[in-house]
Amino acid sequence: MSQQTEVIVLGAGIGGLTLALSLHQAGIACRVHEAVPELKPLGVGINLLPHAVRELGELGLMPALDAVGVRTREAVFFNSHGQLVFREAAGTAAGYDWPQYSIHRGDLHTVLLQATRERLGADAVVCGHRCAGVDQDDTGVTARFTAPDGSLLPSVRGSIAVGCDGIHSVLRKQFYPEEGAPRYSGVNMWRGTAVHKPFLSGASMVRAGWLDQGKMVIYPIRDNVDGEGNQLINWVAEIHAAQPALQDWSRPGRLEDFLPAFEDWHFDWLDVPALIRSSDAILEYPMVDQDPLPKWTHGRLTLLGDAAHPMVPRGSNGAGQAIIDARYLAGALRKLGVGQAALEDYDRVRVKTTTQVVLTNRSNPPDAILREVFERSGGRRFDRLEEFVTQQELQAISDNYKQVAGYDPAALKSRPSYL
Repeated sequence: MSQQTEVIVLGAGIGGLTLALSLHQAGIACRVHEAVPELKPLGVGINLLPHAVRELGELGLMPALDAVGVRTREAVFFNSHGQLVFREAAGTAAGYDWPQYSIHRGDLHTVLLQATRERLGADAVVCGHRCAGVDQDDTGVTARFTAPDGSLLPSVRGSIAVGCDGIHSVLRKQFYPEEGAPRYSGVNMWRGTAVHKPFLSGASMVRAGWLDQGKMVIYPIRDNVDGEGNQLINWVAEIHAAQPALQDWSRPGRLEDFLPAFEDWHFDWLDVPALIRSSDAILEYPMVDQDPLPKWTHGRLTLLGDAAHPMVPRGSNGAGQAIIDARYLAGALRKLGVGQAALEDYDRVRVKTTTQVVLTNRSNPPDAILREVFERSGGRRFDRLEEFVTQQELQAISDNYKQVAGYDPAALKSRPSYL
């Protein structure tokens, strides 16, 4: 015997929960089905750029985000010697109507999960339901599920189904069974968090070094965590590696595998090796993505977020694009009805946009600023950066990414709401 809902959402990550909240706002019934038996905060820090924050603001979530995140005020770039190469304002400090947040992924997920349960009901998110596949016919779809022990669960009937189940999506594999494993970028990442006094502006997102020598991304994700004004600082270390790390979000990392590259990074604005050593836990993960798909929508089924367009995390944009997917799709379903026409509209617009983002993240993301400085200076200290590269050239890299990713200030402000 099968249950019934209008939209079956597969996966209770950031994309799936944003979709559920947006569908509720649009007056469309849905239920979220999640494979894990219990939802727990996972991951470390992420950034929400103004285009994503606009969408969460339209869901009324800004007060909750302010309570747990840090409003980023600037993006700052340094070489591996700690020399400043580029600085620009971020979020409202840059003139946007919406802030940029640096936030713990677990805190963002908790905000979305609590709002979903409060607005849609305590049973809006069903855990312990691993999707085994989705069948469709002329009138709807039937999602099949298994329990954590492998036993069959009642199937669920709906008008459409949306795969929000991440880079190992069951629905994506159903559409593209021969696709193969995620594509390794040649870079491994180590990530962690540490309690530390504020550095620079106290709301700075730092990118430093370059992959040939070792690259770091460092920013605060929680304010005043101990009553003494210290912050929770998120850091990511990136190094070229011939072999990828195992693809497991909870795989522990070892200091000896990466710390030597950063051992001399004692700067006047931060002692980087001391920060790393003071971390509670270190996670290791390969930087991977997938080649863009030609199509996500197949009849009454479609993909969203990492299931649709996994991207290397070099533009602070993975979660943001999932949030925008969710908002655009909910808007299309409200305007065109819960059926194939809306899914095709979503596919036509979002596949093209996210394909550009995935490819730009590979070739020319914002941290290409560091690549340009490294290549032109040979990775050496400089007396005058202008002898190698101008600030206008570096600004152009940043501005180009904003246009590709959809958060150019003027375009974002003038764009009508998706819902």
